[in-house]
Amino acid sequence: MTKLSHEKQVMISTALCGIFMVIGWVLDKTNNGLAPFIFVTGMVIGGYFQTKEGITETIEEKHLSVDLLMALAAIGACLIGYWFEGIMLTFIFSLSGSLEEYTTNKSKREIYSLLEMQPENALRLLPDQSTEEVAVEELVIGETLLVPKGANIPIDGMIIKGDVLCDEASITGESLPVEKFVGEDVFAGTINLGNAFEMTVSKNSSDTLFSKIVQLVEEAQNTPSKTSSFLDRIENTYVKIVLLAVPLMILIPYFFLGWTWNESFYRGMVLLVVASPCALVASATPATLAAISSGARNGVLFKGGVFLEQLSDLKAISFDKTGTLTKGKPAITDAFFLNEGKEKEDSLNTLFAMEKTSTHPLAQAVTSYFRNDVTEQLQNINIQDMTGSGMLGLQEQTEWRIGNLEFATTKNLEDSHIQTVEQLQEEGKTVIFLSKNNQITAFFGLLDIPKKEAISTIKYFQEQGIKTVMMTGDHPKTANAVGKMLNIDEIHASCTPETKTNLIKTQQETYGVNAMIGDGVNDAPALANASIGVAMGQGTDIAIDVADVVLMQDDISKLQMAHRLSKKLKRIVTQNIIFSVSVICLLIISNFFKIISLPIGVIGHEGSTILVILNGLRLLRTQKTTD
Repeated sequence: MTKLSHEKQVMISTALCGIFMVIGWVLDKTNNGLAPFIFVTGMVIGGYFQTKEGITETIEEKHLSVDLLMALAAIGACLIGYWFEGIMLTFIFSLSGSLEEYTTNKSKREIYSLLEMQPENALRLLPDQSTEEVAVEELVIGETLLVPKGANIPIDGMIIKGDVLCDEASITGESLPVEKFVGEDVFAGTINLGNAFEMTVSKNSSDTLFSKIVQLVEEAQNTPSKTSSFLDRIENTYVKIVLLAVPLMILIPYFFLGWTWNESFYRGMVLLVVASPCALVASATPATLAAISSGARNGVLFKGGVFLEQLSDLKAISFDKTGTLTKGKPAITDAFFLNEGKEKEDSLNTLFAMEKTSTHPLAQAVTSYFRNDVTEQLQNINIQDMTGSGMLGLQEQTEWRIGNLEFATTKNLEDSHIQTVEQLQEEGKTVIFLSKNNQITAFFGLLDIPKKEAISTIKYFQEQGIKTVMMTGDHPKTANAVGKMLNIDEIHASCTPETKTNLIKTQQETYGVNAMIGDGVNDAPALANASIGVAMGQGTDIAIDVADVVLMQDDISKLQMAHRLSKKLKRIVTQNIIFSVSVICLLIISNFFKIISLPIGVIGHEGSTILVILNGLRLLRTQKTTD
């Protein structure tokens, strides 16, 4: 027989308490003597779990909680014959507890439901090209797998055969599928929407990106925000004050204001209910858990509520350049052919034929840029890779060279061309030359260009009044060229890991809460020293380990969503605190002037708790990435 979860047990006890409350009310109206027995039975069932939790906290942790206040209020109501009020208090308190537990578990289920996407078995390819089904835990790095069309990818690996259309929503939060080709990485828990492909295993099942997501979210949900921690700390003191105030509320009116004993005791029980800080205690934790889950579903992992909360107070944000603000690989920005017509066509075809044989980033930039302009796929070229200089191509009596100027030709450039080259270099671009028989026929400017989303992200933070900074180990000219494209506030070039760390420390002293975003080993010290360290999900393991926030996709526009989420969390928690304190004060004053009854006090107090929890649940809704 399957054992019911704690959440279901609490919900069942709440439902039974409600049923007993209705039955008891009907019996009470008919003056049936069984009514008190029914009321007490319903109170015991409905209040069991929270009363048990309150007593356990008091004995084991020496911590007085609101659960204990509610149990005492219910008992006190029964002692003076207010049976219905006692069970009504128990029912609504149990209902708000059920709702809070549902909120907490829903936040966790938002993440753990992803585990269902990760298959337990995989198809291992054997030497004779047949397959065998094996458990994912048995897979070894380097083994070859077959992933059928429509199947979930079982483990992290690299594509070795076939092109892939991959649904990576479980990892990145992006709804659109991604095209991937041979040599690119695929991740466990994502879905192959295209044809079957082959892959090699690159990580053990426990080290996959998917496993890290679950681990990070679990850690985050167990790390409360500063506000949650503060409210938990004051709960113990607050409950002691209430327990002291209740006897005074009973005795002072009885001895000095002429109230009857029943009236004084009744008002003491009302105070015990309305002064309880249930809504105040619930102001932050459910909302924080909901926000963490919402961020994870959108591809942003917070390692704790404290970092999510801190993000709303951000005053300065620093970015590593390569791979964070830029694509991490060069692209052609300028192309100059010195001849037109057939000569230009020959140069372009030869250039493509030579560069497509190389895996160098510059060569890949060239082939990517000119792929659609090639008119003939040349085959009759003898190509040599001259490491450190460029590439040499021999075609019958013709010698082609592609590389730096000294390698490409021994002749001097024309003045007009020199001016253009110097301008490109001044802009921080790498310039490569193509020559035919020692005569320059073309040259190109290449730069690691900014990502599309980087410009909008920088602009967003500037509009929020947050200082934007770029830190890079690159040459100042290159750094300034990229910084100018991004319109970033401050640029630091030629940075070592130590330099970045010192800059982050100085920034903290100047601005207060700051953030550092990076993806490499050299960024790890700066990430660790920043108020909030943000790692790119495709970055190095050490960067991810030391960071406080992880962007599961190399998309820094997700920072905008994270910042909005943090500000929304702060706004909702502030609303909850102001609302709950106001309700408590209003109910206490109303009780002293005999305006409210115990049922109204119960509804006002527990109703405010339910509203606070529901307000926090709004954070589970999908957040906007950009405006």
